[in-house]
Amino acid sequence: MPLLTTIVATIGPASESPDIVADLIRAGVGVFRFNFSHGDLETHAARLATVRRVSDELGCAVACLGDLQGPKIRIGRIPAGVGRPHPSGGGAVLAREAGLIILKKGIAEAFERPDVRGALPVLPLTYEPLVDEVEPGHAVLINDGAVRLTAVERRGDELICRVVVGGVISSNKGINLPDSSLTTPAITERDWECAAWAVAHDLDFLALSFVREAADVIQLREGLAGMCRAATERRAPSAGAWIPIIAKIEMPQAVKNLDPIVDASDGVMVARGDLGVEMDLAQVPFIQKRIVGTCRQFGKPCIVATQMLESMIENAVPTRAETTDVANAILDGADAVMLSAETATGRHPLATVRTMARIAAAAEAHQAAQPQVHRPPTRLSESHRATAALASGAWQIANELGVKAVVCWSQHGGTARYLSQNRFLIPVVVYTSDGPTARQMALHHGLTPVLSAPPPSGTLADWNRAVDQYLLTQGLVKAGEPILLIAGKPLGKAKRTNALAIHKVGEVGGFLSE
Repeated sequence: MPLLTTIVATIGPASESPDIVADLIRAGVGVFRFNFSHGDLETHAARLATVRRVSDELGCAVACLGDLQGPKIRIGRIPAGVGRPHPSGGGAVLAREAGLIILKKGIAEAFERPDVRGALPVLPLTYEPLVDEVEPGHAVLINDGAVRLTAVERRGDELICRVVVGGVISSNKGINLPDSSLTTPAITERDWECAAWAVAHDLDFLALSFVREAADVIQLREGLAGMCRAATERRAPSAGAWIPIIAKIEMPQAVKNLDPIVDASDGVMVARGDLGVEMDLAQVPFIQKRIVGTCRQFGKPCIVATQMLESMIENAVPTRAETTDVANAILDGADAVMLSAETATGRHPLATVRTMARIAAAAEAHQAAQPQVHRPPTRLSESHRATAALASGAWQIANELGVKAVVCWSQHGGTARYLSQNRFLIPVVVYTSDGPTARQMALHHGLTPVLSAPPPSGTLADWNRAVDQYLLTQGLVKAGEPILLIAGKPLGKAKRTNALAIHKVGEVGGFLSE
């Protein structure tokens, strides 16, 4: 049986060759993530071409997700030299060389605006407004919180901070400001450049980093809409028609505004890296559960990300804690689990994906062995209520009759998404003749997309025969086993789902009796 949980793998130098891409798809990868924080667009284009070519050769619908960098606040370039003398005559710098400084605990040190007075700053910045927007008492965290400072006072062009936890700082390390309200826009000029590239190259999803409120998602959606309209005018009508937005929850403001953000987005990523820096580390597991649960209520897919199998960057096997982490994310209800450096730059990308697939299969088998409780979304919008009711009813029928698979024709994915929201623990095979729709379905829980033209006759009976042949060929069911068929007349038309049939594979019945 195919995995119901989607594996998202970040593509990078360790996984960009055609052979590795093919192996990763065979091992269970349904979505490849393109991290715009690293690499140039030409490199991403080459990797995208490889994924599309290989997935076509394998006959698999594989999605590609672009991950926008967002407003990264970083340490600037650290030059060689001693820097300006500290105002107090002391200073926290234990050692300094080109690209590196070491801070010691307990002594104040200064952040400084770029290019101030021409002297070497002690702690150079890429984000000039930090000096104005961080107030005394606010935390300043560097390198994922490994080095921790507290703002003490502002002196003109300098922000004086006391070193709470010292350590090594190198050029370009990230800065987190969990207590500060920043004026930097959620979408930078670089992000807009990458978004335009995503539209031009028909990416299937776009992830928005450092979301603070629903307005950030809406701003990106409006910008993408204009880009997509322009792309549609230049190319085929389906090109660039719609790119779903995945909101990354990694800031305290996003957790506070979780419900409207989930409502405004097409899916959510629990980005535990920055979330664990910006908020109390002990609260991250419970925040994760809350985010996953909220996505279930709204019927939106949820990806759990960051450090899932981190030790496999170097090691051939994960820790027991990592194995438990992946399984618990699936048991909590995540649609997808994501690998970052493990597949982008790690030493064992294929072994990592195979390990994650084994954990996912075991978690799904555990779920299937438990008494089934139907928990459909409770906070769906009023539109398409009829389709939502049909999907909910399909779950009840499938559970009571013990069907082995659900098969639907969903031209633009609406019916398929509603089926996925009901969390079937059997395969849901989705037929469509639209390529982007087939790829987008690869992210959603339990969906197996099949890209296929409608039968020449356009009849449900001929489609039923094709379904029987596919299911038997793929080994998803055995002859005589019951399945559930959902479609509309005529096949291939959007918003026509109006027929449901119970059918035993290979026998007369279902739509074959029409």
